[in-house]
Amino acid sequence: MFVGTGSDVGKSVIAAAFCRIFKQDGYQPAPFKAQNMSLNSYATPEGLEIGRAQAVQAEAAGIPCHTDMNPILLKPQSDHTSQVVLNGRPAGNQSAGSYFRREGREELRQVACEAFDRLARRYNPIVLEGAGSISELNLRDVDLVNMPMALHAHADVILVADIDRGGVFASVYGSIMLLSEEERRHVKGIIINKFRGDLTLFDKGRQILEELCQVPVLGVVPYFTDIHIEQEDSMSLSEKSHSSKSSSATSQVHVAVVLLRHISNFTDFDVLERDPRIHLYYTNNPGDFEEADIVILPGSKSTIDDLYQLRRSGVAEAIIRARRRGASVLGICGGYQMMGREVCDPNHVEGETERMPGLGLLPVTTTMSGEKRTRQVTCEYGQGYEIHMGATTPLENPQPLLHLHDGTTDGYLVDQKCMGTYVHGILDNQPFIDYLLQPYAEKLQQTEAFDYATYKQQQYDLLADHVRRYVDIPAVYRLLNLKKH
Repeated sequence: MFVGTGSDVGKSVIAAAFCRIFKQDGYQPAPFKAQNMSLNSYATPEGLEIGRAQAVQAEAAGIPCHTDMNPILLKPQSDHTSQVVLNGRPAGNQSAGSYFRREGREELRQVACEAFDRLARRYNPIVLEGAGSISELNLRDVDLVNMPMALHAHADVILVADIDRGGVFASVYGSIMLLSEEERRHVKGIIINKFRGDLTLFDKGRQILEELCQVPVLGVVPYFTDIHIEQEDSMSLSEKSHSSKSSSATSQVHVAVVLLRHISNFTDFDVLERDPRIHLYYTNNPGDFEEADIVILPGSKSTIDDLYQLRRSGVAEAIIRARRRGASVLGICGGYQMMGREVCDPNHVEGETERMPGLGLLPVTTTMSGEKRTRQVTCEYGQGYEIHMGATTPLENPQPLLHLHDGTTDGYLVDQKCMGTYVHGILDNQPFIDYLLQPYAEKLQQTEAFDYATYKQQQYDLLADHVRRYVDIPAVYRLLNLKKH
């Protein structure tokens, strides 16, 4: 189990690396995180919902994702409330105060433990991941995901610390010393992550940590920027938010993704970031849409609130102007809903607002409902998945964007430069990207297309190589005492 001294120390990426390493070495690993909080989710082959990080880790392990890998998912709806997803299905909304109360906690713990037990019967080893810090004393009695899960799983625990943020000695020593005596017995190693500079300068630091904590430092992993693994946290988007004017390449298509306050499933656009034909940027500045060739409205966990913010900030008007001057506009999921003439919420699924005018770019209307639709789909362009609440109805003759293999249709197509769809992951399919870029063929000249599926597999291998180089893998195997299937 990989736990952390805090949030964003790199647990998810380290866990993905070990999923790949164990697969490469002939084992049958699977990821597990009892409880995840994220707006980035994914639909399993059964049409159920889990956190995107565990889907990525499953892909690194070379296996289909399953709800047993992430039995409890919290999807924030505001600063104070989240939708609770249990075993892939919505189980209602709760405030932080009500969710973390002791009452009903054992039922959630049972859900997590039963999912782990089912997974452990099918795969070996299980790569568990913790959440946030392992030493949140005020939440110890209600913790489902860190050391209580390690104790249930009889897991050897490796503590991951981010040296780049500073205070690594205090955070590592404090995290371990604040554990109970029983919990400390499970901590078998430390990984120092995101190191910059000459590794030999930390040799004494390793020695000091080992003497202080009586736990071996298994590795010091350098910070990397040349390996690309899908990120779970939207905080990473701030690093990608920049004006199209920062790129002077005339042979690239400029793609602006609208940076929504409640943006979800932003991994939809990872492939565009890697495609050499495209310069992609995230923005909520109206002026940044003036030079965009393509504008994409992404998914949202709060469609009506984000639509209101677009109107209030002037971004909605900027998108409409972009369409009038000939730019393409694509809406995905919540973005598709926003592109219609109105979004209605008569049952107050999202809040008190019952109706919000849309951008009017598509002749459709959306009505919110409490039932969530989650499923994987296949269409003429390839595969994707749906995760959405609400139903969208055409107001004119239906002109679907996608024809699904089950005989149904999806989305709306006005023309090749104005369209919307509920299907996440549609941009992972090269034929659809080619269709989206076709109006800009002259600008692209001889730039080659991009094979994202192959690229992702290469990145998992590069990540595994990077971690093997700097972590004592034989020591990890000695801890685990694994047996091959």
